[in-house]
Amino acid sequence: MTRPSPFTVRGRRALMIMRDEREIATVRRQLDRLGMPVIEADPSQLQFQTQLPQDGVDVIVLDADSIPIKSDCTLAWKINIPIIALIGTETPSRLKWLLDLHPASFLVKPLRSAGLYTALVVAFDCAQRRIEEAAHLGKLEDRIRSRRIVVAAVLQLIRAHALSEEDAFTLIRQTAMRYRTTIEQLSAEIIAVGGMPNRTSRTA
Repeated sequence: MTRPSPFTVRGRRALMIMRDEREIATVRRQLDRLGMPVIEADPSQLQFQTQLPQDGVDVIVLDADSIPIKSDCTLAWKINIPIIALIGTETPSRLKWLLDLHPASFLVKPLRSAGLYTALVVAFDCAQRRIEEAAHLGKLEDRIRSRRIVVAAVLQLIRAHALSEEDAFTLIRQTAMRYRTTIEQLSAEIIAVGGMPNRTSRTA
């Protein structure tokens, strides 16, 4: 699967959670220039919600100063969409609250007529890397689980047939090849039945 380019932003949809009309106009003007459709949301209403409107949204532009620090709703937001945070208040408490949201990029206020494209590229690239890292981590976890299953099956055969570790693994490997299955699948069957399964027909 081709990795989407973070530099391609045209057609991607942005959700703006902002309050200041001047800043809204500045961001909207840049998004329009970049060919990105825009959805606007009132932060004073969202702070009482446990979910953000994410349907069809590719990036969220969030005015970090518009949500109260003590608001618990942001911790409940399950966001898989990159956030570009607009930062005006640089107090430790505000920045700590912001870090808990894991923004993919940021812009410092007051906003200028340029800079949003860079923030978008960084945000999309960061989001893609997070997806790839999560997928890689998932594969590693699957491998660990599979190895544990194989080790358990080897120990099962050692105890049941008084085999050496090498002979037990060889038996599993050869049997898996004979029945055209994976070592992990056969190992799971060995654990389930308490020994080498009695297959009467080969798996196609």
